[in-house]
Amino acid sequence: MTDRSDVERPPQLGEIEATRLAREAVDLAGGAQMIYRNPRQPFSQNSRKVFEIEGYPIEVRWGEISSPAIVTAGGYVFEIHEEGIDLLVRPPRPRPRE
Repeated sequence: MTDRSDVERPPQLGEIEATRLAREAVDLAGGAQMIYRNPRQPFSQNSRKVFEIEGYPIEVRWGEISSPAIVTAGGYVFEIHEEGIDLLVRPPRPRPRE
């Protein structure tokens, strides 16, 4: 994998900003209750949707029987429940060089 410095990338997201963008994407997809209550088949063409919000790709994945509905934003992963979203995973932090 090569780092292409000529490609302009949005800055890293912080947890607060990622949460805000994730909530916005969930709302655009129909809301937490609609996503939570309408599971999709994993092979379905509409089991995921990517929204471009403020230059960031935010992915919403509808759940299925064996997996939760999730939304990812800048390396943060949130589980979607009827009432809203909960943080599941933060992006890894780079180790300091010695």
